[in-house]
Amino acid sequence: MGADEGPMVVAYLRVSSRSQSVETQRDAIQRCAKARGDIIGRWFEEKRTAKVLSNRPGLDALRDFIRGGGARLLYAYRIDRLSRSGIRDTLALLEEFRGRGVKVATVADGFDMDGVAADVVLAVLAWAAQMERLAIGERIADAHTRIKDEGGRWGRPRRIDNLTAQRIIVEAREDGRSVRQLAMSYGIPRSTIARLLSQKPTSAPLSEPPSKKGRDGGVAR
Repeated sequence: MGADEGPMVVAYLRVSSRSQSVETQRDAIQRCAKARGDIIGRWFEEKRTAKVLSNRPGLDALRDFIRGGGARLLYAYRIDRLSRSGIRDTLALLEEFRGRGVKVATVADGFDMDGVAADVVLAVLAWAAQMERLAIGERIADAHTRIKDEGGRWGRPRRIDNLTAQRIIVEAREDGRSVRQLAMSYGIPRSTIARLLSQKPTSAPLSEPPSKKGRDGGVAR
């Protein structure tokens, strides 16, 4: 923050996993801020669970920025983006921001943070967010147990069956096809191909001998 700059409007975005995107939250906050005449000066974001306040680099950076007097207004999509670890943590975090002169505005919660009953509504929302997180955890644990009991496999499905893997190895080692070429030919991510080819060679015979090359230079499938 430059010497001539005052406290700015900032925004915090959070999703729980790397496969999720913060862009929906960003778009909603931008539209809301524009309607209120605010310009977001800095964005803080992360892909982490909110079950605790610690070990969250995005939130830590936001808190440090606020402690340094860098913000006057904080936008978040919902209050549970900041915390899902219960009433005490949520209210303490908001009190920390208020103590530094920072107002908090959420886009989707639908109430005024500075209203007469704001703390009561916040407590209810914080409790609901914690209960939802715990319920999700219980459903995942139950599903994990059920699948294991039924003899199934937990986790992401394998992208490559054994025969396809063997064909890819042959094409890479004997025909010299690149990871990029193999990925395009088989419709498999390059990272998956690279992991497969990084494994130690095996002397096990192929389940099915690779077919002769087709016109495109690849193996006919």
